[in-house]
Amino acid sequence: MGLFSLFRKTETLPPLTDDEQARLAANSEAERQSQAARQREIARATAMKIDAIESAMAADIFNLPEPAWGSQRPPRAARAEAGNEELDGVATTLLLTDDELPLAAADDNAPAVEEIAILYANGQLAAAQQMLEAAVAAANKPNSDRAAWWMLFDLYQVSGQQDAFDNLSIDYASTFETSPPPWQAPAALAAASPGWAGLTPTESFTGVLGPHIAPQLERLRMLAAGHPVLRLEFSRVAAVQADGAALLLDTLRQLQQQQRELILVGAAALSAQIRGNLTVGRRDEGEAVWLLLLELLQLQQREKEFEQIGMDYCVTFEVSPPSFTAPHKVAMAPAQHMPASPDRFMLPPIIEQQLGALLPAIQQYAEQYPALVFDCSRLTRIDYASAIQLHTALQALAAGQRKIAFRDVNHLVTALLRLLGYANLARLYPHKY
Repeated sequence: MGLFSLFRKTETLPPLTDDEQARLAANSEAERQSQAARQREIARATAMKIDAIESAMAADIFNLPEPAWGSQRPPRAARAEAGNEELDGVATTLLLTDDELPLAAADDNAPAVEEIAILYANGQLAAAQQMLEAAVAAANKPNSDRAAWWMLFDLYQVSGQQDAFDNLSIDYASTFETSPPPWQAPAALAAASPGWAGLTPTESFTGVLGPHIAPQLERLRMLAAGHPVLRLEFSRVAAVQADGAALLLDTLRQLQQQQRELILVGAAALSAQIRGNLTVGRRDEGEAVWLLLLELLQLQQREKEFEQIGMDYCVTFEVSPPSFTAPHKVAMAPAQHMPASPDRFMLPPIIEQQLGALLPAIQQYAEQYPALVFDCSRLTRIDYASAIQLHTALQALAAGQRKIAFRDVNHLVTALLRLLGYANLARLYPHKY
């Protein structure tokens, strides 16, 4: 027998059974999903590393909020070299706060953006989504405008499309080399008090939290009797003392017992700040500071971290670890670099078919406050007719140089408000991405 004849004698394998083919297909699909999940994790890790490097290199003087929707902000390094930037032809220094920055001009794709805004306002989400996805596919260069991306992120969150949101996040991170926005469905944010609208008393804490915050906390407790929603801002807190921690902890627990809904601004940053100053086994900071950290983690529903810190607290003070209790009606809002906010008027999740009872409530709010701040963190959509009616009402209220601002507006609603000329009578502050 020749050498080559050995290689010609090959056995023919029997065909796969139906069960074997099904298992093979399932394994292939599982492997594909696993690879996609790994790619998403790699993209998120890369984006987080990039943000960490940027944060370490940037000085506080450059820690400005994102400009208004539709603008193209130069890279942070370029701003540092230039020392100033041009917005709508007006030279503004980097020391300006977001309240002082003028609204940027619309982007070059304004006609398409306006059409998308109208479609979305009228409830045609599928058509708006199709146009946005096409616009994002065309704007896939690092120096391209991000308006369509931000609008699509908002649309995915409003409609609960988390898988599509995650896929867009991967593309966003790789295109712009920055972290994508976190998933936070507005529907979940508004579920605590659906349809509610009205005055939201706001208390802003600044500097060191010490005994001097007692009057602020007393005001909150008094207002809690007549207001179902309260807003606490911690964005400008620099440090926490034991006395201040005890006072704030007691107030937070009282408000939870009274089942008042809380909106916490900058709670994550405050938690990180407190945690960075605590050491297992050291009691110098005081027990109240540890307990305040645990309360903040509980309000943010960060159960795993709560349990970890709870064990550290147990070891440090030689007591039993606390148990996690799900919070009652608590929503988070991102930290904002801005002066202390006045009491806000929270708009409902959806405004359509005219303003109805919302209009007299806004007028009553205007009678009490010289500056009007509308909280749009829950507002997912306002239809075209209602937006026109609200604009007409605000024109009368804007007389006499009255200041009006819309805060935390999603980018789809922002596009509609700009189209209808709201920028001529109010300042628009889209939420930051």
